[in-house]
Amino acid sequence: MTDHLKNGELRQGLKELNVLHSISQALASSLELDVLRSVLDILAREMGMERGTLTLLDPQTQKIMIEAAKGMDRRQMRRGRYKLGEGITGKVVEAGEPIAIPNIGKEPLFLNRTRSRGDLSRQTIAFICVPIKYAGKTIGALSVDRLFEQPVSLQEDVRLLATIASMIAQAVRLRQQVRTEHVRLEEENTDLRRQLKTRYHVENIIGSSRAMQDVFRVVHQCARSKATVLLLGESGTGKELIARALHYMSPRSDGPFVRISAASIPETLLESELFGYEKGAFTGALARKPGRFELAHGGTLFLDEVGDLTLAAQVKMLRVLQEREFERVGGTETIKVDVRIIAATNRPLDQEVREKRFREDLYYRLNVITIYLPPLRERREDIPELVDYFISRSGKEHGKAVERPAQDAMDVLITYPWPGNVRELENCMERAVVMAEGHVVRRRDLPSNIRHKVVPHYAEERFHEGNAGRLSLTDSVKALEARLIQEALNTSRGNQSRAAKMLGITERILGYKAKKYKIVSSI
Repeated sequence: MTDHLKNGELRQGLKELNVLHSISQALASSLELDVLRSVLDILAREMGMERGTLTLLDPQTQKIMIEAAKGMDRRQMRRGRYKLGEGITGKVVEAGEPIAIPNIGKEPLFLNRTRSRGDLSRQTIAFICVPIKYAGKTIGALSVDRLFEQPVSLQEDVRLLATIASMIAQAVRLRQQVRTEHVRLEEENTDLRRQLKTRYHVENIIGSSRAMQDVFRVVHQCARSKATVLLLGESGTGKELIARALHYMSPRSDGPFVRISAASIPETLLESELFGYEKGAFTGALARKPGRFELAHGGTLFLDEVGDLTLAAQVKMLRVLQEREFERVGGTETIKVDVRIIAATNRPLDQEVREKRFREDLYYRLNVITIYLPPLRERREDIPELVDYFISRSGKEHGKAVERPAQDAMDVLITYPWPGNVRELENCMERAVVMAEGHVVRRRDLPSNIRHKVVPHYAEERFHEGNAGRLSLTDSVKALEARLIQEALNTSRGNQSRAAKMLGITERILGYKAKKYKIVSSI
């Protein structure tokens, strides 16, 4: 008899060791709390412990709620909520001590709140509940049902469940920390998206000139549509800024904004960057990699410098625009995407089409809505506001209390042609703030190529201290622009094409402004 008992105890001990090993493997397999259901499955399958339930204490509400359960549906789990000290589970969590009930049908404290057991009077069910503790604090409870007739003492069950509860405690705490961090990152991400939506709204983009107001009007009109947008303009005019405004003002604002520059990626890599590649597609392709189109699914793909696409890439791009599907490099699976395309270029695409360097069918696919970003020289009235903004921002970045530009510096900044546009102005003002010795940016603080640009005599007269109070800044800029156009037309003897080249603007813009200011050549 003694040997028989010893053999039975040995078998039970080995069984428990196997269970503990299986549970440790399950807990190590994932950082998701869902893995706790696997622990309950193991207890039911290997130990006959049914309706396993894991409850956790919410530190904010002090309510005990079911996190995982075996043999319950979601409705029953939602009913399983307890206050501290309420029912057996509430008492275990409150006191931090295990409780074993031989027959729950005869126990008045047993609430059967989940109603998952049916008629308790028809069978003798034992209920075992042990606390889950971490760092000396009870954070939840583990409970199971077992038929009372089974030949294992409840105290042995309590011992086994207490061991499992200690294993679960570490796993639960780790998973709670991961979940808390995930929630924090989600909240931070939501806050950042909210900031981006505000930052990139056109109302917060500097540009009170008529040219920029026209841009903003079109952005407002098409932002909420799915239509493809083509942004045209010289480098540095703010095409990416407008692309982001289109995205963050659209219903896709919570989706990704993915940028790719066709000019910065070698021709041999461009296709794989756009469409991704399969493992083994080429030397070095050690694993599958999604392309920018896949990454932009549900959001916006900003294709910068689209004029630099190879003809081969243009063919694939055309298919994506037409059918919204493609294959990865080296793959045969067709991938469908929901992406809005915003393309940009500083090239004259219509001319590229005529010279057979850009596909005509792709051009018309991209050219659904076109937005022209004017160069800075065509919106000089925006320069003072841009200067103030860049000075303020650079002052904060470099810890300098620079407040404004002196008049001699502003004269140069307004008359300089800015071939690099807003980007050049931004870099110029950062340099000026760093070089400034006081609270004011002076002409000597500007880069040499800009400060040595001669300011026309009429500008000096116009901005002379004696006249400064009689003209608004906008009127002064307009007067300066009119005089520049007048002198260019006089110098070119009325030749608008030559005058436009001298001023660095198009003949169409020159004609428009000459008509606006009622200018005629005096030659």
